[in-house]
Amino acid sequence: MDSRFNLFENEFGSRFAKRFAGAGMLVHESPLPKSTQELVSLRASQINGCGHCIDMHVKEAAAAGESAVRLHLVAAWRESTVFTEAERAALALTEEGTRLADAHQGVSDETWAQVRKHYDDDQTAALVSLVALINAANRLAVITHQKGGSYEAGMFAAASG
Repeated sequence: MDSRFNLFENEFGSRFAKRFAGAGMLVHESPLPKSTQELVSLRASQINGCGHCIDMHVKEAAAAGESAVRLHLVAAWRESTVFTEAERAALALTEEGTRLADAHQGVSDETWAQVRKHYDDDQTAALVSLVALINAANRLAVITHQKGGSYEAGMFAAASG
């Protein structure tokens, strides 16, 4: 399956992508721990079946020192012992915020309470923004058939800067 469309080669798409990347860089520069950012992005991308984003976030996390064990266990985080309580809260929010149509309540009060227990206001704002952004990024990449496999750590920052 070939890529359907390159947003960066289209005038409107390129302008949109630059603004979208700017929002992503704002979250990246937030006080939300970088490891949490990558785990959240990876988990949403797994749920959404976005090979391009899975490739990016696995490689970025590994380059930042994340262990292979933790990266392999993100898909089964509930059944593992390698994530902190704060990371588990962020992953729960990610799943519930990604699977909005699967539950009538969206994000549960229990999950929200755990997020607020572990993250301050700025971190919570960044986490909610990140879940929204990665889901949008997944949709852009899946709709246009962007493939995983060729990403190299640092490419996003280089293209955004």
